Amino acid sequence: MQAGNHIYSSAAEIPAIIPIFPLEDALLLPGGLLPLNIFEKRYLAMVDDAILGDRLIGMVQPLEPGDTKQTELREIGCLGRLTAFQEAGDNTVLIGLYGICRFKILNEEKGLNGYRNCRIDIFEEDLDQDDQADLIDRDALINTFKNYLEANAMEADWESIDSTDNQTLVTALCMMSPYGSAEKQALLEAPDLKSRAETLIALTEIDLARNSGGSDSILQ
Repeated sequence: MQAGNHIYSSAAEIPAIIPIFPLEDALLLPGGLLPLNIFEKRYLAMVDDAILGDRLIGMVQPLEPGDTKQTELREIGCLGRLTAFQEAGDNTVLIGLYGICRFKILNEEKGLNGYRNCRIDIFEEDLDQDDQADLIDRDALINTFKNYLEANAMEADWESIDSTDNQTLVTALCMMSPYGSAEKQALLEAPDLKSRAETLIALTEIDLARNSGGSDSILQ
């Protein structure tokens, strides 16, 4: 997996303990780029430390809304490399995290500068997803996406979509999906790219069947 100027090819290149950014409804996937606006003091410190270190930050959803200093975290998250950084001039920074691989939290370690750190075990298969792209049912994915756009009176740049490879398309559609935390976690925890595409199709079909008139969350 290439992220910015670095290629990650094995688990040996990933530190055992990483800084954690708990954020509800945020979805980072391997091969995807997540823009973030950082303004809390502890996370500004985390970004500074990441820049001085290996530029790695783990994105994880909390199990329940609340103070992310203490709330229990979901077990599976995604590791990202900080590939973009811009100071906004108002004591905030804009960053971009490029997804490398999913990880499982083993335990929480002593924090640093106010942010949390966890010992992790990565999903090493995420470092090479090229062999999964040809297994995607692209037609089913595109048709479901078209149905969603039509139902919501939305348009898309089909020329760009047609020229996008399967892996990028699945990742982008999942990360842009308007679903809640449970659905986004289901997309993250899908074991491979093919399963992730199938999960997105299923979630979208359920949403369409409900005609957007029910709960904010599809998965109960």
